[in-house]
Amino acid sequence: MVTVERVSESESGSERGWGLKLILVTSVLLLGTSSIALAVGPTNSTGVTTIASDTERAAGIEIVRVYPNPVTDGDRGEFVVIDVSRKTNVSGWELRDEESVVSLPNRTVSGWIVLSTEPKAVENITDEPVLQLTGKISLSNAGERVRLVRDGTSVTTVEYSDAPEGELYQRDSGEWTWQPFGATDLSVVESGPSAARLFVLPDAPKAPASTLDSATDRILLGGYTFTSDRIASALVRAHRRGVHVEVLVESGPVGGITTQEKTVLDRLTAAGIDVHVLGGACAICLSSREVRCRRRPGARDDRKLETVRRWRSLEPGWGAIVRDSVTADELAAVFAADTGWLDTKRWREFSRNETFEPSEPSFESYPSTVPPKTVPVEQTRLLAAPDNAEPELLAVMNNATESISVVQVSIEGFDGPFTQAALQAARRGVEVRILLSNAWYVQDENRALAERLNRLAGDSPLEVRLAEPNGRFEKIHAKGVIVDSDQVVVGSLNWNPYSARENREIAVVLMGDAVGEYFSSVFDADWRGKNEELPTPIPVGIIAALGIAILIALVLANALEFEPKW
Repeated sequence: MVTVERVSESESGSERGWGLKLILVTSVLLLGTSSIALAVGPTNSTGVTTIASDTERAAGIEIVRVYPNPVTDGDRGEFVVIDVSRKTNVSGWELRDEESVVSLPNRTVSGWIVLSTEPKAVENITDEPVLQLTGKISLSNAGERVRLVRDGTSVTTVEYSDAPEGELYQRDSGEWTWQPFGATDLSVVESGPSAARLFVLPDAPKAPASTLDSATDRILLGGYTFTSDRIASALVRAHRRGVHVEVLVESGPVGGITTQEKTVLDRLTAAGIDVHVLGGACAICLSSREVRCRRRPGARDDRKLETVRRWRSLEPGWGAIVRDSVTADELAAVFAADTGWLDTKRWREFSRNETFEPSEPSFESYPSTVPPKTVPVEQTRLLAAPDNAEPELLAVMNNATESISVVQVSIEGFDGPFTQAALQAARRGVEVRILLSNAWYVQDENRALAERLNRLAGDSPLEVRLAEPNGRFEKIHAKGVIVDSDQVVVGSLNWNPYSARENREIAVVLMGDAVGEYFSSVFDADWRGKNEELPTPIPVGIIAALGIAILIALVLANALEFEPKW
């Protein structure tokens, strides 16, 4: 869990106030992937082939994108994009697949042009001009050849196979690849020095929750699930005192949306709060419940905001309220990119025909052992999956010289890049400790992996354990890495290929001895599995389940330009 707070440039030193806190939450978005197809021409390094013919080069027109499998009923909204290098009248030109022929209108065009037989379904999802074609064409999801023809001669041709749902087949630097339509391309953002208030759950649930009651301008909150009556009450209070509040939740969490969550979201809607569901009929892949990551230009917004990811007080999570305007700006841009697409529906519309799973709230209590602590941070690096998190985290691990401590729910696969990076570090003498969950649903696979890694480690300094809560928490659900005692990765990144390469995950790398010392003490206690200090238990009801164990929050104390970065 990471909370980022923006501060004014006039504030300085350790006496800076926390300023105004508002909450805006990014959502968990998943990117679908699939194998790429063949196009016409010689094979390039990606396995995709294409080449411009002499006729194509002479005409100055090329097919550069094909969108054959929209995430809509009946694949409504298919299109082809052509690049016209110079002004050309396309009257009499035809777009052909293997079964149909449609005609281009009498228009003179140049630049990138979208060709579609259903322009109304396409115009609001692209910035390029759309030409309506005469006739009907249905691009095959299984693959086919698409041609642009003039006077009976093919001018430009592309061939694809096995079109993934919601993905765009596009030409980039001469190579053809499948990309999720609207996928972001975010870079790692570095900033600092700054300060951070560190905390862990379930020990300190008031640390992230208190920002809601101090919000004065805007709260935009989103998460995997939202079932907390207490947090809902805080949002309603904020709405009544004039704070702009919006909520965004996932449409297809594992196990479905519960009756408890429905009750909470109905209450927010009845209070006048806008509740959105990401992944409606036009966005969710029902077979795998994968929601595509989207982007589109957003409006400028000078109001302050804070971004929160999600949290659950039953499970241990690592959190940090980071005061850093650069990181805050970038998180706001990520939020804008992820929430501004067509795959979001109003809760009332979405829930009208849905069924919900029965559930009951938890009322267990856990001790408050680790208090929050404010510490200096030398540098903050913001990571986002699937854009950049995997290579950045691997670089941090590959540069370790002394120690790596990892806490994860589970690790999918012995051959995964993070597992292999840990093994390689141990082989060069770095002390590696990996703590995994002992929860029933991952117990068997985690135990088998631990036994294999411990056996393989031999004399190298690597050890894997399953956590023993001993009444201090319900189960491990933190995702964190400590490297050389002075770099800590805090966030929602799981050690599996889906999280790193398909999901929208957010994490920060916090550098500083004080940060490393705080989380190392937490890790060491969980590693030993001992109850060392057990003050009065905190009821779980202080913060009930809001998602699965991760908070990413952005607190802005200044006016912010709310504009996505491409």
